[in-house]
Amino acid sequence: MRIRIRHETTYRYEQPARWIVQKLRLTPRHCSSQNIESWRIDIHRDCRLCASEDAFGNIVHSFSVDGPFDSITALVEGDVETFNMAGVLQGVTENFPPQFYLRETQLTALSPRLSAFARESTAGKTDTLSRLHELLAAIYTVMTFDTSTTHAATAAAEAFDHKSGVCQDFAHLFIACSRELAIPARYVSGYFLRSDGQNNQPANHAWAEAYVEDLGWVGFDPAHGLSPDDAYVRVAGALDYLGAAPVRGARAGGAGEALEVSVRVAAVQSQAQ
Repeated sequence: MRIRIRHETTYRYEQPARWIVQKLRLTPRHCSSQNIESWRIDIHRDCRLCASEDAFGNIVHSFSVDGPFDSITALVEGDVETFNMAGVLQGVTENFPPQFYLRETQLTALSPRLSAFARESTAGKTDTLSRLHELLAAIYTVMTFDTSTTHAATAAAEAFDHKSGVCQDFAHLFIACSRELAIPARYVSGYFLRSDGQNNQPANHAWAEAYVEDLGWVGFDPAHGLSPDDAYVRVAGALDYLGAAPVRGARAGGAGEALEVSVRVAAVQSQAQ
């Protein structure tokens, strides 16, 4: 499948910002499930983009802008050819052994209730892959998608107490529970082509990957209750959201910040020869 993506992020300020520094994790890499046919980044201010690779192997673009300015926009767009690998990931840069992804973070910290849920929802399953699929189904069943109950800094245990959240929270829940079961797991950000024809989306997507012996890293999307197929474009992976966030940075001034995000993910129709 060929997927076209357009992702625009705009920050507006009631009082002008004096300067800003940002890091963008918005560029996908080639792997077994995707081939990047075209991709570009455009910053609507005069600046220089510097490309690098972070510790997790993600492509990072950094830039700084001197003000004063009352808004700044980052636009990324491109075409990606995707392949259905049944969630199995291959051909990705791996700078850490799988055991590194057993590390707990503030956003994936366990609570007694969450630990009990992880164990109870996978009871009776002995092999890793079956336990992960049971966990995927359990989270999808007990959680409700709701954009009003959590925020970017909400931890997995808090979202579990609410029994609601967004894809970021679902992913953090899956990661926390997997680590409770001694299964390495990590956070993934990217894009998802919806099957209902809704191409315009309020944000990008997030899911999780877990490590299965003799199989490798396998994707799980608890927000939809399935493993990624050719409707997914993988961009960045890390221990949690903070390491894979599409945009992070710092600024001086710029009081009254407002964020606007516009994402369009659409299938590209093949042309008859």
